[in-house]
Amino acid sequence: MAISHETVGTGEHKVIVLHDWLGTAEGWAAFRSYLDGEAFTYAFLDFRGYGSRKDVPGEYTLDEISADAIELADQLGWQQFSLVGHSMGGKAAQRVLADAPDRVVKLVGITPVPASAYPADERTWGLFSAAVESPEARKAIFDLTTGNRNSAVFLGKMVEHSLQSTTKEAFGGYLGAWVKTDFASEVTGNKTPVKVLYGEHDRAFSRELLDATWGRFYPNADLEAVANAGHYPMYETPVALATAVESFLRA
Repeated sequence: MAISHETVGTGEHKVIVLHDWLGTAEGWAAFRSYLDGEAFTYAFLDFRGYGSRKDVPGEYTLDEISADAIELADQLGWQQFSLVGHSMGGKAAQRVLADAPDRVVKLVGITPVPASAYPADERTWGLFSAAVESPEARKAIFDLTTGNRNSAVFLGKMVEHSLQSTTKEAFGGYLGAWVKTDFASEVTGNKTPVKVLYGEHDRAFSRELLDATWGRFYPNADLEAVANAGHYPMYETPVALATAVESFLRA
């Protein structure tokens, strides 16, 4: 069965885009408006149990996301492609890199989870676990990771989209995958060009954490702060994010 996705652009450079734990491919809508469709072709993939693939059953693992992304590339006839991944999608993109290293041209991680386990203490794990059932927990995560600085309207819309576009089974399944899975040994030393874009107000993925993980794993990694953004720059600063992503992909 063909993997549903949304394609933007007709350019020569092919890019697969992977979303985060709390969002879907639809969350890139504002960001998509500022992409160069003449230079790039982007394929936005929903994970199983999310968005346009909400009814697609799965095991809800990073291995599964990677296999679906590679299958999508095959479906599109893309022998080589770059990857853009946000948060959990950044970890999934690294799984694709580990599984198909000769096919990945460049990798962009946006406020991304490292290939190692995420250092969640008991309180943090409790909040993440509660978010499977609790809208208030999801709101608290959105608020915390964007620096407690965005409006209640923004937070409410983020929560509403998350609740409506995910299944609890998938949401809960992916939690363990992105927090606890550790495959850092499989990517350490990989020389693929890597760009890490992190929000200056992101309280979950600091420069220190990213330096100690992404900066250590990838010898060709470059880290850059996105000004005036937290964990969701595709919502908070879409023009700046699109510009930074494509500047790296063009180089």
